[in-house]
Amino acid sequence: MQGKIIKGIGGFYYVHAEDGQEYECRAKGIFRNKKIKPLVGDNVIIEVLDELNNLGNIVEILPRFNALIRPAVANVDQTVVIFAVSAPEPNFNLLDRFLVNMEQAEVNTVICFNKIDLAGFDKCREACASYEKSGYKVLYISAGTNTGIENLNEILHGKTTVFAGPSGVGKSSTLNAIKPEAMAETGNISEKIKRGKHTTRHSELICIYDDTYIMDTPGFSSLYVDALDADELKDYFPEIAVYTGKCKFNMCNHISEPGCLVKEAVQNGRISRIRYDNYVMLYNNLKEKRKW
Repeated sequence: MQGKIIKGIGGFYYVHAEDGQEYECRAKGIFRNKKIKPLVGDNVIIEVLDELNNLGNIVEILPRFNALIRPAVANVDQTVVIFAVSAPEPNFNLLDRFLVNMEQAEVNTVICFNKIDLAGFDKCREACASYEKSGYKVLYISAGTNTGIENLNEILHGKTTVFAGPSGVGKSSTLNAIKPEAMAETGNISEKIKRGKHTTRHSELICIYDDTYIMDTPGFSSLYVDALDADELKDYFPEIAVYTGKCKFNMCNHISEPGCLVKEAVQNGRISRIRYDNYVMLYNNLKEKRKW
């Protein structure tokens, strides 16, 4: 019987099958031997072992059209990365690391800034808006007041979307605003460290309405960009990539080379200073790592 993995916890995979039932399954040993790990979002073939208790085994993982490493999910159409404008303050370096990962995976990303009802929004509005200049679709919402939720719903319609972002930014609250009956667990921000508690502890596929799904994923506080060479990094910043081959030096990395059009665009405000500074930082990190 065919189905889709909607949740994976502690070696058990919960499969929504074509008969409308949800089965608790183990993956056959053959996957472990081949070092293949089932992912939330995988379309699978299962064998039913116990119809009364809805138990089964995953016997085949059907071909994926994509798979992400962080978060570890498969068969997604787009990602909505959620950051708060305040409480906690947005970490734009972390956001840019995430965007690079999504560019590598060739997954379209929408940036969603939550908690715009807080006073901190005015302070960081310009910085948030700089991502629109980078070519990304940017939404401003408040899950607490339902502001902008209708616009978010339009983007989600008919797609399988990953919700991702740091802890405490309101991913679960946003899911609740979209579909209250999802009853996603929400948590308060730790006053001491100003970071969110991990309220989502595993990735889970949630049906919002016909042909529209959200993958809710655990929050992250760090993310590494290390699966590429420093010289490749410019290809994953869209607003920088358009200058490839146009600078004075054909192989310009836009760091210290003379006649660099990217640096000129930063000076003229056509490229975000925040984005460019994060690009330089990531480039230097990758360059340093290469030495080792």
